[in-house]
Amino acid sequence: MKSILVNRQALTYAVNQAAEVAGYLWQKGWAERNGGNITLNITEFVDDEIKSLPAISDVKQIGATLPYLKGCYFYCKGTNKRMRDLARWPMEHGSVIRILDDCASYVIIADHPVMPTSELPAHLSVHNRLIEKGSPYKASLHTHPIELIAMTHCKKFLEKDVATNLLWSMIPETKAFCPRGLGIIPYELPSSVQLAEATIEQLEDYDVAMWEKHGVFAVDVDIMSAFDQVDVLNKSALIYIAAKNMGFEPDGMSQEQMQEMTRAFNLPK
Repeated sequence: MKSILVNRQALTYAVNQAAEVAGYLWQKGWAERNGGNITLNITEFVDDEIKSLPAISDVKQIGATLPYLKGCYFYCKGTNKRMRDLARWPMEHGSVIRILDDCASYVIIADHPVMPTSELPAHLSVHNRLIEKGSPYKASLHTHPIELIAMTHCKKFLEKDVATNLLWSMIPETKAFCPRGLGIIPYELPSSVQLAEATIEQLEDYDVAMWEKHGVFAVDVDIMSAFDQVDVLNKSALIYIAAKNMGFEPDGMSQEQMQEMTRAFNLPK
């Protein structure tokens, strides 16, 4: 089968960007073994030739009925696939799927019979909600940023907006580039319906959802932008931990200074 990337510049760019981000996740130590997931809504890049491609798998059940995904196409990291491998061979370690008309099942169409991530129901549930509310966001990212996860082992950081305000206060860029902050989700079983529902709820109000003792889930217009949000949050966590390792509690920016940032850059309050 000819690769679906051939002569499709926009689709190729989106998949290559996912590969680039996968490499960054591995380099940062945020994607051990097969940890983490990337899912892209690529429907806008799909032409008639791709739509006519036959399935290369049996019909697979999503595990949920997602009415806004009818006829949508997604590029997903493959289950049990490593980010470090996806960075080099994105089509051999990723899966391209078509959501069927029942909105509850899908088929794999190209380029290889790679099963999508085991957390597909959670990712697709988030994409279903994004489409429902008319969001421009097309990419979702789950990864394991070390310092942010470490913070969730401390109970005070699990309280509403405590971690957000601390992280905002460490460096101005965090408030600027992650203006809605970090929503906290108490521990839930990975891949569970409860975790998916809690993630959707938190993303209504926050840029990034933090899964206690597990990792983060971010959405944005493309996968690089989703990565950037996690990157700036974790930089703040690193600054906080560096100060603590030097033997002092960092002062952080004051509330007045952060309010000044909000006004100056017209950020969400």
